[in-house]
Amino acid sequence: MNTDRENTSVTMLHEDLSKEIIGAAMTVLNELKPGLDEKLYENALVILLLESGIKVEQQRQYPVYFRKQKIGTLIPDLVVEGQVIVDTKVVTDFNQAHISQMIGYLSITGLKLALLMNFKHAQLQWKRVVR
Repeated sequence: MNTDRENTSVTMLHEDLSKEIIGAAMTVLNELKPGLDEKLYENALVILLLESGIKVEQQRQYPVYFRKQKIGTLIPDLVVEGQVIVDTKVVTDFNQAHISQMIGYLSITGLKLALLMNFKHAQLQWKRVVR
């Protein structure tokens, strides 16, 4: 499981889309500034991505099964272009729980890439989680 930016000599999974998402998140943070609620950044990011012609599903629901019985529903913040999970955070720093959550999300959804976005500081922090 890779949780950092991959070696630049290797093609990154969904590289162009990732760059667009990260760029949009930087724009959102530059305009809104740090210190707001996660949901506000999420909503602004949706607006910006949609304005760029990028398909975004907010709060898409995925059923979760255990031994063929439905046990609940997983609801990621955003699914972009049906390929990338984006999870907005306002935290001091990412920790193992955040990464583990994204690994679980990737496992349930069958997607291969998640981007954690941290809007806590003046400079956007992000982390790629690849399954």
